[in-house]
Amino acid sequence: MSKGLTTATNDSGTSTDSVESRILDAALVQFEKQGFKKTTIEDIARQASVDRVTVYRRIGSRDDVVKAVTAREVQRVVVELAEFAGGFDTADDLVAGLFAAVVNRWRTHPFAQRMLSMEPERALGQLTTEGGAPFTMTVAAMVAILHDATTRGLFPELPDQVARVEIVCRIVHSFILQPVGTIPMDSDAELEAFARRYLVPILNPES
Repeated sequence: MSKGLTTATNDSGTSTDSVESRILDAALVQFEKQGFKKTTIEDIARQASVDRVTVYRRIGSRDDVVKAVTAREVQRVVVELAEFAGGFDTADDLVAGLFAAVVNRWRTHPFAQRMLSMEPERALGQLTTEGGAPFTMTVAAMVAILHDATTRGLFPELPDQVARVEIVCRIVHSFILQPVGTIPMDSDAELEAFARRYLVPILNPES
């Protein structure tokens, strides 16, 4: 986010985290209803029951709000994935399960799908050329997941593990942005089969 959430309090004793969360919740509602272009700071402020100055002070411009909402939604998904990852006992199952889960999660994510259908050029920008921070966050989260799995003995310790994770994240990213292709990817079974054949060897060359 352009201005990270904090737990400090303002002069009235209201949590900054609470105010900013309310603004981002309001922005998410407005973006899903009207899209990026038609949503104004005034719309967001009204939905959040704050004044427009508070939006500018807490988050920033409308572009800053878009980036903050996008980053928060990405963060929510990676937190879900981190919790989900603990339920696997083998490297193959972990990679296959995570791949299927993340692709399905974004395929059905209301905010992502709404934006891609309403304003694909703006949404794609947030997920590609303007999406460096969310992508870096995702890679870091996946590195942490793999590190935890490595300590559990599921993966070998590799000196280039971070690079391998980033390569896999880039592959997953491309499938989310462009789901149409010749590789069958409609069902969980197809997603998992792809992951076992092509992604597992990248993360676990000893398999």
